[in-house]
Amino acid sequence: MATLVEIAAQIVASHASSTPMTSDQLIFEIGKVHNALKNLEAGQSVEGAEETKPALTVKEAFKKAEVICMVCGKGGFKTLARHLSTAHGMKPGEYKKQFGIPSKQPLSAKNYSESRRKMAQDRGLADNLAKAREVRMANIEAKKAAPAKAAKPAKPAKPAKAATAATAAKAPKAAKPKAAKTKAVA
Repeated sequence: MATLVEIAAQIVASHASSTPMTSDQLIFEIGKVHNALKNLEAGQSVEGAEETKPALTVKEAFKKAEVICMVCGKGGFKTLARHLSTAHGMKPGEYKKQFGIPSKQPLSAKNYSESRRKMAQDRGLADNLAKAREVRMANIEAKKAAPAKAAKPAKPAKPAKAATAATAAKAPKAAKPKAAKTKAVA
């Protein structure tokens, strides 16, 4: 079984693999994690566990070329949505709420968003979207107009006359006109 110092070293080593740290910071972090593990083992509360503030500000996390996760400190992402769901089991809304990120702030690097926007414009997707919106609005207006026409009293529809074999047998046959008998006058 590993000792608390070894466990603390493993925890700090995995944190240091994604976050650059000086040797002094590494030693300080190992001591801090070791004390926290010792307190947990003794059944005491961990000092400072309630006051977890992100190591990064929102401005530092959302750079022009990359996005850094404020949960684990891992960087190099173009977008965060997939990382949040796979690594942390979080939805983007939860992440934004936890770290006080504005709801309109995209979880992607600025360069990535700009390149995707430019690609969409080059392909004419904005024009297609505008046309689709026009068609949709026309359909909505047509549906609104249809109930208004239905509110007017309509003429009763005439029943359709279908001549089937059964109805033809029951209907009286029309009399054939008889030829008029004329008397020959002599």
